[in-house]
Amino acid sequence: MPNEVIVKGFYINKTYRQLQEKQRSAQYMKKWMARLAVYNKEDSLQNLQKWVKWVHIPTGLVHCFTCLKLNGCWFIDNNRPECPQHTNYHCSLEIISYDEVLNKAKSISEYSKFDPYLFNTENKYSHGKEKLFSEWGYNVNDAKWLQAEIERQGLENYITGNYILGKLDHNGQRISIRVTIPRKDNDSTVSFVTGWMVYPNGQLKLTKPYGGK
Repeated sequence: MPNEVIVKGFYINKTYRQLQEKQRSAQYMKKWMARLAVYNKEDSLQNLQKWVKWVHIPTGLVHCFTCLKLNGCWFIDNNRPECPQHTNYHCSLEIISYDEVLNKAKSISEYSKFDPYLFNTENKYSHGKEKLFSEWGYNVNDAKWLQAEIERQGLENYITGNYILGKLDHNGQRISIRVTIPRKDNDSTVSFVTGWMVYPNGQLKLTKPYGGK
């Protein structure tokens, strides 16, 4: 069951089993990005690694709640919220090293997002998502594996800049990340969008384990 990753036109094929066994560490990701740079003559490793931290400067008497939520958050420079967000702003962007992103970024989630919410084990939700996962061969017994796999793929995509900016408001910056899992009823895979909130210092928190196809 090949899982194909595409970055700047370069294809890396990995089997699902390899993805399970490889549990990419920060050191592995460094080697992976270096390998991409070799095959992408047009793009230097520096360009692939250009990350910035949003910094809110506490001057003046009035502060934007949206900017306060962005303070300390990390984004790849070519996929970040617009700065400035408004007139009379107190924010700037500070370049951070890619090593810091690789070594300190992390993804977290609450188990309750999967059980009882996603698999609807308490019959409290009308979203019907448990039926969709059931069609793919999954049930609540797979909840912990699914939680760990979504966290892993979420972090992997985040540190390679493979995310989509979503709504930004006083609650913070939301992003969408596509993940791929194997179907347990046949030899194919299925992909779907997951929702996350960006927090300071490279932390992602899962908000939607399934946000649609």
